[in-house]
Amino acid sequence: MATDSRRRRPRALEGDARTDARERAMILLYEAASKSLPVREVIESQVVEPDALTRQLVLGVDEHRERLDAVIAEHAKGWTLARMPLLDLTVMRIAGFELLGRPDVPVAVVLDEAVELAKRFSTDDSGRFVNGVLSALVPVLRG
Repeated sequence: MATDSRRRRPRALEGDARTDARERAMILLYEAASKSLPVREVIESQVVEPDALTRQLVLGVDEHRERLDAVIAEHAKGWTLARMPLLDLTVMRIAGFELLGRPDVPVAVVLDEAVELAKRFSTDDSGRFVNGVLSALVPVLRG
């Protein structure tokens, strides 16, 4: 029985609580965006309360969404936010917030985690696309 290796986590990322928090944040933010619900409502409706890092990521993206969207739109050459796959945009918002609001997290970790999420959950081209846009955001959000 063949499995889609794209959907599996790289061995180095298995079981990492921070990786899990990023994935959970992506799911919560995607749910809020796709259903046009307030982020806080989505968080509060969870059966299992999100952990502290997940909450920080979700609420941080929500708080800085206008700025993150503006910077992403400016650096995603040839793309509008409306044309981007929602998962790609969600992953880039999370990574953008980490670049902006979590200076303790190394840039390489932020980019690697975002690319892996995009590769696992979005389109075949998403990893490259997300990496390209985020690489352009680093000097703007971390500079």
